[in-house]
Amino acid sequence: MKTQTNRTRWLKWSLIGVAVLAAAYLVYQALAYLRYLNDPRGQSFVQWATGDQAARDNLITVQRDACPGAPFILPADGFIGLLYADPRGPYSSRNPHQGIDIFSNTEPGLTPVYAAYDGYVTREKDWKSSLIIRVPDDPLHPGTQIWLYHTHMADREGNDFIVDAFPPGTRELFVPQGTLLGYTGDYNGDSVRDVWVHLHFSIVRDDGNGRYTNELDFNNTLDPSPYLGMALNYQDAPAAIGCQAASAN
Repeated sequence: MKTQTNRTRWLKWSLIGVAVLAAAYLVYQALAYLRYLNDPRGQSFVQWATGDQAARDNLITVQRDACPGAPFILPADGFIGLLYADPRGPYSSRNPHQGIDIFSNTEPGLTPVYAAYDGYVTREKDWKSSLIIRVPDDPLHPGTQIWLYHTHMADREGNDFIVDAFPPGTRELFVPQGTLLGYTGDYNGDSVRDVWVHLHFSIVRDDGNGRYTNELDFNNTLDPSPYLGMALNYQDAPAAIGCQAASAN
């Protein structure tokens, strides 16, 4: 009888614990949503999601030339909706966004993607929507090698929009800054989550042995702000993205 009582008490407290954790999670999500609604950057995202063609056009950044004092060009025109270190969904403060997402106001396969800087293109054999460019000498940190990762350049079924010059298996093919690489798409691998048409662009660290590190780990990436001359870090980015005054970086 005593054993049964103990089990009942344990079950009761376990259910209470689960209920408390569930309530705390819901409160956290509600507070996060309120912060999102009050954040000008979140409001811009809502405008992009719900606006018509004209409203979206007002959110698009077009910067074909490098910003003053910056080495990179913006690799695609569009709404820079998810920023570097962005904690908004599907990311979090513990797992922030590793680069920037540039959303296109077009159907898949229409908005061009360009090489942000001179480098050497690699496309792994199993990459359906991605390219990576090796930059042997980081223009902001000479003597350091970095990599420029581009992805989502395919439709939802995995039919790629990468130009024919870079078939799967391409290795170390030199491209100058501004070279057409492909077109933005909405491919998201095996995930059931749909994504809008966009380019994900990130700057990836070298492993010290001439290979790129895992882009999915935030610590393996660099803030693109000084490279593009724009405030692209979520912590200090304005609602409207554009060229900033040249910095000492």
